[in-house]
Amino acid sequence: MKKLALLLAIALPALAQSQRPITFEDMSAMRRIGAPRVSPDGKWVAYDASTIDLAGNKRLSAVYIVPADGSAPSKKVTDGTKQDDGAAWSPDGKTIAYVSNKDGATKQLYLLDVASGASKKGPALSTGAASPQWTPDGTAVIVSSDVYPDCGVDPKCNDDRTAAAEKVPSKARVINGLFYRHWNAWTEPTKGHLIYVPLSGGAARDLTPGGFSADAFDVSPDGKEVVFVRNTDPRPEISTNTDLFTVPVTGGEPKRITSRTGGDDDPHYSPDGKWIAYRSQSRGGYESDLFELWLYDRTSGQSKRIASDFPNWIESIDWAKDSKTLFVTAPLKGKTALYEMTLDGKASMLNNAGSVESVEVGPDGRTIFFAMSTLRRPSDIYSMAKNGPSRKLTSDNDALLAQIAMSETSDVWWKGADGADVQGHLVKPPNFDPSKKYPAIVLIHGGPQGAWGDSWGYRWNPQIFAARGYVILMPNPRGSTGFGQKFVEDISKDWAGKAYVDIMNGVDAFAAMPFVDANRMGAAGGSYGGYMVDWILGHSNRFKALVSHAGVYNLESMYGVTEELWFPEWELGGNPWDNPELYEKLSPHKFAKNFATPTLVSHGEIDFRVPIDQGLQLFTALQRRGVPSKLLYFPDEGHWVLKPQNSRLWYQTVGDWFDQWLKK
Repeated sequence: MKKLALLLAIALPALAQSQRPITFEDMSAMRRIGAPRVSPDGKWVAYDASTIDLAGNKRLSAVYIVPADGSAPSKKVTDGTKQDDGAAWSPDGKTIAYVSNKDGATKQLYLLDVASGASKKGPALSTGAASPQWTPDGTAVIVSSDVYPDCGVDPKCNDDRTAAAEKVPSKARVINGLFYRHWNAWTEPTKGHLIYVPLSGGAARDLTPGGFSADAFDVSPDGKEVVFVRNTDPRPEISTNTDLFTVPVTGGEPKRITSRTGGDDDPHYSPDGKWIAYRSQSRGGYESDLFELWLYDRTSGQSKRIASDFPNWIESIDWAKDSKTLFVTAPLKGKTALYEMTLDGKASMLNNAGSVESVEVGPDGRTIFFAMSTLRRPSDIYSMAKNGPSRKLTSDNDALLAQIAMSETSDVWWKGADGADVQGHLVKPPNFDPSKKYPAIVLIHGGPQGAWGDSWGYRWNPQIFAARGYVILMPNPRGSTGFGQKFVEDISKDWAGKAYVDIMNGVDAFAAMPFVDANRMGAAGGSYGGYMVDWILGHSNRFKALVSHAGVYNLESMYGVTEELWFPEWELGGNPWDNPELYEKLSPHKFAKNFATPTLVSHGEIDFRVPIDQGLQLFTALQRRGVPSKLLYFPDEGHWVLKPQNSRLWYQTVGDWFDQWLKK
């Protein structure tokens, strides 16, 4: 025993010395693992996973399978030459349906014979296919497809309309209403409809005809009905009112089954067919209202809320096989926890080891499968028996991770505004030496309703920043999820109030740590995090350098160019001409005369959520004020920097900016 301890004492430091800090290239090389899909016999788990072709500046994805008992490594079962995803097992377990663009620009349905490993193209839809789900008898697959509403599933009509649009010599648009663009794309005349695709011949059927899109959906256990999500509000730019609808698979008029003014989403039939579980919000126009857990009784047509005292957002739902309990995930103090929930609302936590998502219960009814990541490790697929330990099934990134010295992470707490407890994540540099003083960066999350979780991400990854020799603080101030709904709501109409105090009190506690150099601190944030950086720019000289990505700068002009108008109207108490007070009080541009901190501004041309004018106005003010500043402009990015080479440039430019000002 003593000999073993001595060998470990020698081997572990040697291993640490052989490891290197993570690089952008390392992060890009990691396989990005998706949701688990368990075979009907419980022996296999299918999942899609993507990889980055950095040289080709593109993302590739393939479908993999791994034994459900973890007895062997994963095996790739589709080509992966382009993008294969959406794996779904047939009811008999012999076939995996998925979608791929391997033969063209539009994704189509493919069917993989599990025994032979051969894929064949399913019935083609000229408008493409996404999100396949099997009917319980295995004779058909239901997919989502973007069709012209007046064409439905008619391929000639859709093709003719597309061809006619491409021949129009002018690309000008005549716009008659709002919501004419969204996130990073212009709103097209097509709508996402659910299409019933028979596999043994026969015509496809449009199950959701009309001028509205159908979103998340599920197929009833008897195969007779589909439930889906739709927003039928004539003013979508000010509405969050999605409802659930049901429609027979034979076709017919969809029936609305929910009527609350807030959003209803993520429907799931119970295995016994008695219930539909879903997430629901009570208040229309408030996208960050509490996501509650609701049940719709298919016999009585009545809905009821369960777990009315559950304090945090329900993020995902899956039924137990006996239909007596549900498995849900919810944010909890910087993590995402897995709970079992009885139908009378009693919750018991099963896992809080990181951030859990994409839960699926195995056919034995006892084994739960899920994806989970932490700040130190990208997502893997795990299994666990109820109340038992979790077991990692995938090893896709193990060899690469063994070469990397990941930074140590921990929770920290401090007192924020009004004495509230505020949590954050602390990330130390790799091979941390507590006797040294390190430069520091504060990362501020967007939203503003959201949170930094104990989870892996490929944008704003703190390990990349820490690897350059920085200590990182990731605060979860007012507005952050996982700390009760009141904590979430305390930021609305108070963007620069309690949240600002929460963050700056955290900065005080951070600066007092013995290994933090309080004279070399920077801050960075995106979206609302960019707004807070812009606010700090006009209200504090605490930092030596700042980075504002896609930040809200001028609240009044932002209102006139953003697309989801329910957001500023809720958050700022109305529009800027009827309720100008908060727009003026909380707008960072009003304090430009105080700007003095060197600032990097980053923005994308096709960001329609926080449009490019916001970044350009900020940069203009900085330049005219004579403040050291730089603009990183992406002509081909939206709110997020997604293209691999653009992402590499973003990380490099941001890192170099902090090095320039914090490592002097």
